[in-house]
Amino acid sequence: MEIRIRKNTPSHPHQKHWQFCVGSGHALLALRTDYVRQLKFIHDTLGIERVRFHGIFCDDMRTFNDLSMQMPVPGGEAFEEYNFNACGVAYDNVLEAGMKPFVELSFMPGKLARQKEGEVQRGSFFYKPLIVPPEDWDAWKDYMQAFVRFLIHRYGAEEIRSWFFEVWNEPDLPGAFWNGTRDEYFLLYETTVQAIKEIDPEIRVGGPATSNSRWVKSFLKYCRNRNLPVDFISTHQYAGDPLGGVESQGEPDEESSFDLEAMMRGMAEAARKMQALEDRTFLNGFRTMMPDKSETTEIVYGTFPENAKVVQQQAEGLPVYYTEWNENAIFSAWTNDTRKVAAYDVRAALETEGKMAGSSIWCFSDIFEELHPFPQEFHGGFGMLTQNGIPKPVYHAVKMLKDAGEERLDLGEEATKGEIGYAAFRGDGKLQVLLFRQKMKNLDLPKEKVSLAIELDAAPAAVLSRAIDEDHGNPLKLWQEMGSPLSLNKAEVRNLTVRSAVEDAPLPFDYSDGTLKLSAELGVNDVVFITVQL
Repeated sequence: MEIRIRKNTPSHPHQKHWQFCVGSGHALLALRTDYVRQLKFIHDTLGIERVRFHGIFCDDMRTFNDLSMQMPVPGGEAFEEYNFNACGVAYDNVLEAGMKPFVELSFMPGKLARQKEGEVQRGSFFYKPLIVPPEDWDAWKDYMQAFVRFLIHRYGAEEIRSWFFEVWNEPDLPGAFWNGTRDEYFLLYETTVQAIKEIDPEIRVGGPATSNSRWVKSFLKYCRNRNLPVDFISTHQYAGDPLGGVESQGEPDEESSFDLEAMMRGMAEAARKMQALEDRTFLNGFRTMMPDKSETTEIVYGTFPENAKVVQQQAEGLPVYYTEWNENAIFSAWTNDTRKVAAYDVRAALETEGKMAGSSIWCFSDIFEELHPFPQEFHGGFGMLTQNGIPKPVYHAVKMLKDAGEERLDLGEEATKGEIGYAAFRGDGKLQVLLFRQKMKNLDLPKEKVSLAIELDAAPAAVLSRAIDEDHGNPLKLWQEMGSPLSLNKAEVRNLTVRSAVEDAPLPFDYSDGTLKLSAELGVNDVVFITVQL
């Protein structure tokens, strides 16, 4: 493949929308020192401004209590208290890391949860969130207003107005995050936004926080009909979703394609396979029950940029935030630790520029307990960092995007459309080229040579290159060579971090007749970042 970049190619501002926010696990984890240490590292090295997590109202945060929870006293339920101190400590930690909270208002406190016969109240996740509507909507409103008053008193109104408040998480996924109906979610939004705006109309509130770019049109229609304030639209998109499937461009507003019966049939088949396993570790059994769809099915690329364009149109001029996105929504998939995620995130970040106001990659760390806190350092977590802070390939890819210049050259849409894609940037006396070879499956294919011809007025001072490939930025491979130990000590963590570092190295080049010529080789899902110092 040959790429020519002409002199004086026009450019536009490079929108690093992923710097708006990053995802993480649930609120209780934000009380941990290792979580805060990694969060600060992500902020300091990648420039990400906010963090979003689930479960600020989960019962492990103890925000709504009564005497009967501590003592079996008759009538103790009547002696109640709100206690948002743990929420304050979590937000203090976020602020001390140099970031701001993107507040996801979830899940339902036990004392407020609807008690409905036959209704499954808790989600299937490790920390068992309550995923039902409130029993008493006025009680929910009172609780919400107490929470907002607490925040304003602790941080001041001006600070709270700089945060974002998102009502719930993925209410379109029954059994996972919301066991109410769509209309009940809309009522939850209505009650919540009215409660907050009564305290301070300038606090930013939005939704519907759905998976697969759903419900935006119907959500806004409901809000317009009810004259409800909406400050922003939020939704999510993964290339391969384990529950609802991949949504098409034409139907991003359908209520849900989640098929519980089909999921149960799949789990029954997986259970039969599990019984035949010789390696009976918890992780291997879990992976059998939750197979990596991105490797077993034909998942097409393009859902994210296509649906983002549709959602942007449906938002009617409101800012759109994709508050979760990534290549794979399957927790424990081994590919989450590989460069496949790195190549996907680079391409998706580039192709969704201009289609949203900001976004949030899911997520920053494997300090994460949504389904199970695995002991293995590399267990297919969603994080850019392992639980001990070792950078994965996706971290190095996002660092390349961060280091890219502030002006992106206009090379045309086709530059990122093929299996081998590219983008170029200018700024700070440099010209940079980002190359990637992105496929939705890890395949063992021959490397492809890419030749670059860059028109320049003079020979460059130096040309540097850094790569994410089999031998660079691949701590998973090094860990496997160690025998895949169940746990690591500090010396081993440092060793893996140093040996898997991605660093600039001189790249041979030729300059003649006003043209810089150089080349690179790309394996499947490799990423190469070339810096030309002018």
